[in-house]
Amino acid sequence: MQLLAKKILKNRRGMTLIEIMIVLAIIGSLIAILANRIGGQQEKAKVRETRIQMSQIVTAIQMYYTDCGKYPQTLEGLSKADPACQNWGPEPYYKFKKGESSLKDSWNHDFVYTLTAGEFTLKSLGKDGAEGGTGYDADLTNDD
Repeated sequence: MQLLAKKILKNRRGMTLIEIMIVLAIIGSLIAILANRIGGQQEKAKVRETRIQMSQIVTAIQMYYTDCGKYPQTLEGLSKADPACQNWGPEPYYKFKKGESSLKDSWNHDFVYTLTAGEFTLKSLGKDGAEGGTGYDADLTNDD
């Protein structure tokens, strides 16, 4: 019986360095695959969040237009009283988040608001914060 116990103990030597490295490589591969998928979902969520925020801003701009008969010159006009508009307020059309002085998209870039010939365009420059682009770097506008 003692001989059998010694034989069993000799076979219980633990994992070798190569076995540990193989396990770590497998775990690392799985983490890399999952991180890539999760990262893509986060960017999709930022696009959806930016579109929702843009629709809220467009609604505020249209309410301003209904009350004042014109579009605001800047997005800040949605939160500050316009002396040229007699029907403005009493509450702001859009409230900025605490500590913000301008409207920002999900990538923390300022929205681009242009007013031309009585029509407005609201745009987010996407993930890269630059004009144009494809994928998550593409511009988002209120016309989309």
